[in-house]
Amino acid sequence: VTLGQSTIGEPVRLEWYNPQGERIVASKRMALHMETSRSRLIIYNAIIEDAGIYRCQATDASGHTEEASVVLEIYQRLTFRDVQSPQEFRHGETAEVVCDVISSPVPVVVWYYQDKEITEEHHSRFQVLANNNLQIHQVTKADEGVYRCEASVEARGEIDFVDIAVVVNVPPVLSVFQQAFNATADYQESVTFTCITSGSPDPSVTWHRKGQQLEPSEQYIFNRLEGGRSMLTIRNIRQGDGGTYTCRATNKAGSQERELFLKVFVQPHITQLKNVTAVEGSAAMISCVADGEPLPDISWRRASDGRTFVDGDKSQDGRFEVRGRHGKSVLTISGVKLTDLGRFDCEALSRIGGHQKSMFLDIEYIPKFLTNHTIFYSWEGNPVNISCDVMSNPPATMLWRRERFTISAEGTANTRVHSVEGKSVLEVTPMSDRDFGRYNCTARNNIGVRYQEFILAQADVPSNPYSVRLSAVSQRLATVTFMKPDSHGGVPISYYLVQYKEVGSQDWRDVKSHSVQTTVVLTGLEPNTTYEVRVAAVNGKGQGEFSHTETFQTLPIREPSPPAVHGQRAMGKAYRLGLVKQDDGGMPIVEYIVKYKTDKEEQWMTKLVPGANDFAMLQPLQWNTRYEVEITARNVKGLSEPTFYQFFMPQKPDITESLFSGLGLGAVVGLGLGALLLLLVLVDVSCFFLRHCGLLMCITRTLCSKKTATSGKGKEIEEGKAAYLTCRQEPHVPLPPVSLLSPCRKLPLKEENGKESLKPDTIEIKVHSDNSIHTKPDDSKA
Repeated sequence: VTLGQSTIGEPVRLEWYNPQGERIVASKRMALHMETSRSRLIIYNAIIEDAGIYRCQATDASGHTEEASVVLEIYQRLTFRDVQSPQEFRHGETAEVVCDVISSPVPVVVWYYQDKEITEEHHSRFQVLANNNLQIHQVTKADEGVYRCEASVEARGEIDFVDIAVVVNVPPVLSVFQQAFNATADYQESVTFTCITSGSPDPSVTWHRKGQQLEPSEQYIFNRLEGGRSMLTIRNIRQGDGGTYTCRATNKAGSQERELFLKVFVQPHITQLKNVTAVEGSAAMISCVADGEPLPDISWRRASDGRTFVDGDKSQDGRFEVRGRHGKSVLTISGVKLTDLGRFDCEALSRIGGHQKSMFLDIEYIPKFLTNHTIFYSWEGNPVNISCDVMSNPPATMLWRRERFTISAEGTANTRVHSVEGKSVLEVTPMSDRDFGRYNCTARNNIGVRYQEFILAQADVPSNPYSVRLSAVSQRLATVTFMKPDSHGGVPISYYLVQYKEVGSQDWRDVKSHSVQTTVVLTGLEPNTTYEVRVAAVNGKGQGEFSHTETFQTLPIREPSPPAVHGQRAMGKAYRLGLVKQDDGGMPIVEYIVKYKTDKEEQWMTKLVPGANDFAMLQPLQWNTRYEVEITARNVKGLSEPTFYQFFMPQKPDITESLFSGLGLGAVVGLGLGALLLLLVLVDVSCFFLRHCGLLMCITRTLCSKKTATSGKGKEIEEGKAAYLTCRQEPHVPLPPVSLLSPCRKLPLKEENGKESLKPDTIEIKVHSDNSIHTKPDDSKA
């Protein structure tokens, strides 16, 4: 645009002012061209805003000014300014579709949707605003599409349009199938959460826990499936995985989230249980802490007797009490005793499972001496061990004292100390009277100290036994019994010495007791003889005094007592009588006289049995008969009274019993196997003759085939021809004897077409009454 202005006279300066009254300074868009009395204002790229009244002011040398005005009008063609497409709106809000169009004069704007003009008459929710924008009330997804904004200037016949895509974004809608889940920790279990989302555009789904977004890992697995399903899988669930998880769906229209809850059940686990050491008589508190989901119930079990304690329990004596809460249980034992020592089991139990651990209650106590044996005996030169046995916890240190002097571990000339845990042995070898007396054992630990006094006394020989008695006196034997002495002299008795001799003799014979038994049997005595006997006790110190001497007399020689008899049936027609010797009367049994007869006979049969034998065999006897027996024992003095005995012989056994009664198990088994083998042979022979089969038939065919192959008279069988061997039995026709291994012939079979007939030669095998086998070739020709 060029604006020009001329003046009359000689102006000193010419200046232009814009419609806003501001002096115009030359620039790239506005150029000023000055001539002597003329000025031009050039506006490049004029715009609507440049329209208005421009003033040109001229000033002469005297300062007088004159001005002239120029009206600049600019016509704007149709122009759409920065129309965005697409334009996005949120579902349900009032949308304003912007169509910024300018022109001069002002254009007429018409909106179209789906090739139809939008009018308020047909579209109640649609309205064209004064600024030419299209307003849509409560826009929905159905309103989405392409809208046309058409502008026209009728005065110039100018028309133009722009298509605007309208996008309606729908906020996410989120739903879940299942909101609460259960799982058990530490069982490699997995849980999958599922969220179903919808919205436009498709929402993105993220998972959150404790305000933090979860990222894919080995534990968290994310999956997205069709239908808007988003899944979070939690693997290898642990106790810390329980709690609230958030599923959040987000798009341009907004976001929505839902919470899902994971309940993690945890097997009970005892986390704290320690061994406890208590002092005897004090109180012990044992604590057991367990966790789990749900929290487990805790109980106690005493291993020594199986007694169980639960929360709130209190023993009858009031010493045991259990208190617990929130996964912790305390077992309190008042007045701890040594019997409380041992294992206690803590068990945590819930409906998910259980866990058990054990602890040991150790009890410390002052040393306790285990024996009341405080007097020991010895004699000069004889070492003795004085044992001090102590039970203590912790172990005690032990010292020996003698008259306020401590005996060192190295000992002295005649003392020596041997110590192990819980025991100290003082070995003393008395050399004089001064070594006998009192010795003190001191046991000490951090709980306390105890003392025990021992006395070493001089030992003596035992006193004499008394109440010597003789019993079971016979011709050769006598039993001596007696009472122990009142005093063993301080040293255990080793044995008893029994001395005996014949009256009038000076030579005592010694018999030692077995250990400290107070009964001794004297053997090898003479019959009808008077003896004296006495008893003394012997200990480590020596032999004590003898008892009072007792006298006894052995019995004279007499006839033996009747023997005892027992019997049993022997094999066959025999009977075995067992003989048990009784009192032999002082002399050996020479023989037994056995007399026996049937109950129907009068005459006795006599059998003499040597006295050294312990049985008599009576045979042969009769079947089905009762026998009477009379047995007498004889020694050099005479015969005993008879012993009477009866027995019955049964009926004669059958042939089977007779046959096998004398055979052992091996013989019977051998006979059975032989009979079985014989039966198999008979069956094979029957099969041979009747059915032409069996082992014997196979052997015969093999031998015959070999014989035929080697025989000069045999004929070769043509290839492809068949031949067979037939044997038959004709028991009624006698045949001359011939060997079973006689040659057999195989003949080819002739076919029906005339080459060779099917009738074979036949070998007859006949069995005669003498079991010989003979063969005969058939007279027929092939």
